[in-house]
Amino acid sequence: METTTKFTVPTREEVSSNNQAIFDTLKSNLGFVPNLYAYYAKNETALPDYLALQNRKSTLKAKEREVINLVVSQYNGCRYCQSAHTALGKMNGFNDTQILELRKGTASFDEKLNALAEFTLAAASNKGNVSEEVKNNFFNAGYTESNMIDAVIIIGDKTISNYIHNLAGFEIDFPIAAEL
Repeated sequence: METTTKFTVPTREEVSSNNQAIFDTLKSNLGFVPNLYAYYAKNETALPDYLALQNRKSTLKAKEREVINLVVSQYNGCRYCQSAHTALGKMNGFNDTQILELRKGTASFDEKLNALAEFTLAAASNKGNVSEEVKNNFFNAGYTESNMIDAVIIIGDKTISNYIHNLAGFEIDFPIAAEL
């Protein structure tokens, strides 16, 4: 007999006092505690550790980070992160058409962002084994080795969240992104 494991998102009262304080900060900053962040709080250290990784200083601009987030979330098939980063992508100036294209790993509307999107998809789908052509396009677009390191860290950050949601499947609390 097969049973289905049901994963639930903890309430504020169900997490440690340390995580409750983080919930309070998230609620005051964002207006709510996203289910993904709340789910991390089932583990005492995962939420603060993840937020430290996500909020680390980066050589990449917010718009560039959203390119990576959208590409990786699509590649990893994470509907939660596709939805969250569609909303964040719009807040960073992308329109619906551009967001759908980014999720496919290209950005015909911007040469530099296209090099980043193609690099991201190649890195994520080939375990970092990116062709010389893709690397050259990335560097010729103006990116540096420092940017490459940050891009890989962001790919890792997003992969963590993608896997958490793909495993747990809790409710998406953002407007649902269009299917590709």
